[in-house]
Amino acid sequence: MGLEIDRSEFTVDDEERFSRRLHESLDALGDVLRRPGFGAGPPRIGMELEMSIVDGACRPLARNEEVLERAGIDRLDVELNRFNVEYNSRPLGLRGDAFSAIGADLRQGLTHTAGAAEAVGGRVAIVGILPTLREADLQSDALTDRFRFHALSSRIRQIRQAPFRVRVDGPEPVDITCDDVTLEGANTSLQVHLQASPDRFARVFNAVQLATGPVLGLCGNSPFLVGRRCWEETRVALFRQAVDDRAPDGHWRPARVSFGHGWVRTGALELFAESVALHAPLLPVVGGQDPRRAADAGAVPALDELRLHHGTVWRWNRAVYDPDGGGSVRIELRALPAGPTVEDMIANAALLVGASLAVAEETEWMTAAMPFRYAEYNFMEAARRGLDATFLWPARRAPSPRPVEAPRLLELLIGAADGGLASVGVDRDEREHYLGIARARLAAGTTGARWQVRAVAAREAAGRGAALAGMLDEYLARSRDGAPVHTWGRG
Repeated sequence: MGLEIDRSEFTVDDEERFSRRLHESLDALGDVLRRPGFGAGPPRIGMELEMSIVDGACRPLARNEEVLERAGIDRLDVELNRFNVEYNSRPLGLRGDAFSAIGADLRQGLTHTAGAAEAVGGRVAIVGILPTLREADLQSDALTDRFRFHALSSRIRQIRQAPFRVRVDGPEPVDITCDDVTLEGANTSLQVHLQASPDRFARVFNAVQLATGPVLGLCGNSPFLVGRRCWEETRVALFRQAVDDRAPDGHWRPARVSFGHGWVRTGALELFAESVALHAPLLPVVGGQDPRRAADAGAVPALDELRLHHGTVWRWNRAVYDPDGGGSVRIELRALPAGPTVEDMIANAALLVGASLAVAEETEWMTAAMPFRYAEYNFMEAARRGLDATFLWPARRAPSPRPVEAPRLLELLIGAADGGLASVGVDRDEREHYLGIARARLAAGTTGARWQVRAVAAREAAGRGAALAGMLDEYLARSRDGAPVHTWGRG
């Protein structure tokens, strides 16, 4: 995020200087966003893929630094826990065969990473939550030995002053406690970055918020946590609690992980301002650039402090400011899980982006007919129930919103996504291929989560641990082969 984190202890003076710099940065950002032509041009897209590393027994393998060194590729990096890595695709213009090109990029990254993992006795797993994780795998010794992770962990623990407790209901409820943020390392995702010009940002961001819940219902791939069956997309429940800096008696405060607090009214600036107003700084590291002076000189300011702070407020859809290449703002779509295959992930991304672009043309009346809390409700229902969810969707006539069963709404959104992608010049073959995968998955009723649950049930006689390992072993083989999950059969 532009600033090197080299310590975890900060003074009151550090915090005061950082707070002043945040407010100066907001002023500078407002000026930059109002510049004619800033961030204009055709939309661009990029993706980040988080992965787990497992050993021959399908258990987590804590050797991410060795994998990183052996892989030798610039766009691979370690993640929070020692069995996690992340690969970043090259950003591309959102047109033509962009999704296929990013898919090829992700496959290349996976191939390099898998080769490096094999050299240290491991395999790469792309799955929302590694199903073979145990509570002992998620304690403080799992933290990757990097200053930025130690600093983040230390600061959240200082503010919270209590262990982290994660409770998830579901068919087999979970109640676990940890003394560190390493519970979050159980989660891996596919994060999609969608550039939006400042004048369209509010419209597109609100559309993403509307589309995320229903689309997630078709994408679940995280049904198990520490050996127990929870939600279709258990990452949603886990993340909010795993990095919660609120003390047990402070739940009236806004959570650092959230779906958001309302429809965006004017643009990206209000989301950054909200982060500054609602959340105390975790990492008050002040850089050398004066953002106000840089903006006044006509430069594109780095806004390192604002980007650092905003990066420690984890909304499921998040505004991103990028000073490179003349500067831009984009939306980071963080709800999609990793896996099961590259084809599945690209189909998920194409559906969510296409549906968002289509809905963006209707957001004025849709947000008026849909109080924000119902968009969050849809998101939580999708995470809990997947294709069994009943969503609430805006209607042009009162009463609004109205209930719509997940399969019916997804049929409508897949059709709308085709038009949304066509509107920015995505090729017809591209649209038909990836949205066809989404349609086939919907028709089969087989998400990654449902395949995992069925495959474990078929092996349950061997005991839960063996069933999870056996399921994951088959999952990894099928994931490597690359055929979409709806073709896998019952497991």
